[in-house]
Amino acid sequence: MISLLKTRADAEQINAEPMTLKSIYKRYQWQVFIGLVFGYAFFYVVRMSLGVVKKPMLDAGIVTTTELGLMGSAFFFTYAIGKFTNGFLSDYANIGRFMSVSLIFSGFVCAVMGLNTAGLFFIILWGINGWFQSVGSAPSCVSIFQWYSPKQRGSVYSIWGGSRNIGEAVTWIVTATLVSYFGWRAGFIGAGIAGIAAGLVMLFLLKDRPQTYGLPDPATAYGEEPEMKKSTLSPQETRRAQLFVLKQPVVWLIAAACAAMYVSRYAISSWAVLYLQSEKNYSLIDAGFAMSTYPIAGFFGAILAGIISDKLFNANRHIPTLMYGIANIAGFAIMFWGPESRMMDAVALAMVGFAMGGLVVFLAGLTACDLMPKNAVGAVKGFIGLCSYLAVSVQELVSSSMIKVSEVDGVQVYDFSGVQYFWIGAAIVSLLLSLTVWNAKKVIAVE
Repeated sequence: MISLLKTRADAEQINAEPMTLKSIYKRYQWQVFIGLVFGYAFFYVVRMSLGVVKKPMLDAGIVTTTELGLMGSAFFFTYAIGKFTNGFLSDYANIGRFMSVSLIFSGFVCAVMGLNTAGLFFIILWGINGWFQSVGSAPSCVSIFQWYSPKQRGSVYSIWGGSRNIGEAVTWIVTATLVSYFGWRAGFIGAGIAGIAAGLVMLFLLKDRPQTYGLPDPATAYGEEPEMKKSTLSPQETRRAQLFVLKQPVVWLIAAACAAMYVSRYAISSWAVLYLQSEKNYSLIDAGFAMSTYPIAGFFGAILAGIISDKLFNANRHIPTLMYGIANIAGFAIMFWGPESRMMDAVALAMVGFAMGGLVVFLAGLTACDLMPKNAVGAVKGFIGLCSYLAVSVQELVSSSMIKVSEVDGVQVYDFSGVQYFWIGAAIVSLLLSLTVWNAKKVIAVE
């Protein structure tokens, strides 16, 4: 398995005219781009299935809120550890095989969830799924840095970052509809089958490093200044760069800011459907459609993040991070304490989604990866992912314990009046931490 997933040796470089080389490069880049955007979206279709089926499972007496909290915590704990280890491994991996095989296994585990009714089995399976899901983000980032030159990278990264919102929109609309008509099992089984099919498509689209196809690095192919010397591509130099980035205070500060942001982000992803149903009397389908504004706005927020930072602020990521952070806090405030109307709920969810789209682009990868050596991108993403998803794991436990459950006229009632302060407080902490790296400079070489 290790031999199958590791990157291949460099092939003899193609001897071709610059225009021919660019033509070959563009063909491969389009395949990689489509594979990453399409595949990463379906990673989210699989992982978000639990958020849709929570209320039906609770109503059917299949699980309790405590068991749901344990399921979420188990998922994000293994996801956090997997993000860290798989982030480091992705610097050495054949990304096409690494991501595709992981999505196929994730889809299989999700489908098996729909065949089970035992609480302990749910927790174990969802924890296993967290490991396979952890292979999505860091390898995608590594592939982008492998295949796209510095002048192409910002736009491609932001579009890829928005692809998760496509997966969330599919979940809130398609999966919610399946569950409404066919029950909670259909949510897991449908998402699992979709993940397996998407993994097989990715296997044909995604690629190994350009050098394994006889191509130069993208900066050279597009006539830009190479980012590093040939010698820095050796495994020894990669390990040295990986250890170097772990010692940088700026990486730790960005990781902490991202962790706090992820608490508020996954509070929405994990609990918002139940919140809308319990606090605002939405039906499951209505809640699903209301939630669709969140990822759709997030998609545009992610895409505009790269364009705004590149074109308006000369690649400065900190100013738009501040703007997105303020919008995130405002969206939470409107949702919790704004006027009682479904239009305002949609506006609030769209604001939070738009802001999260940009913040994930900046705090979860682009800002830190821009500042650190290119051959340690996977390690940077892995470390930030470790911190972020450990925080999310804690969020699942804290949120489930802070949501008060009572019974009124034989009906379960869920009170979110306390937990909302935890969610918006995390958004505020994230913004404050992100301001601490305002003047950070790019590291030119590993010391």
